[in-house]
Amino acid sequence: MLRDLGVDHFIDYTRQPFWKNGERYDVILDMVAKSSYSECINSLIEGGRYFTANPRVSVMVRSLMTSAFTSKSASFAFAGETVEELKALAEMFEHGRIGPVIDRVYPLEKASEAHHRVESEQRLGNVILSIANE
Repeated sequence: MLRDLGVDHFIDYTRQPFWKNGERYDVILDMVAKSSYSECINSLIEGGRYFTANPRVSVMVRSLMTSAFTSKSASFAFAGETVEELKALAEMFEHGRIGPVIDRVYPLEKASEAHHRVESEQRLGNVILSIANE
């Protein structure tokens, strides 16, 4: 799936902890809520950048401290979902520049199984509940 999205190199964090391979990175995009902030920061080169979305409060505070007191920069962002952003996304979707990544489709009666799939963070895209009209 990642290769289809254009990714050249990736590490499956469920099989290989990237911070144990001895490599250092210019940029780390941390989109996994279970990642260790310290391990991510320690895996950056001097002057490296760390970015995360929708972080916990502790990560926000640590990001500010990292940027203020080290050569590394750490930042975070929250999904804005403004009218302008939603219009831009709609335009990209309409012109085929982006599209959905769907992991699995579950019938409504398996909603609890679908919820478990989402909570496990093992999904490779969106989990869909199908509501059939009968």
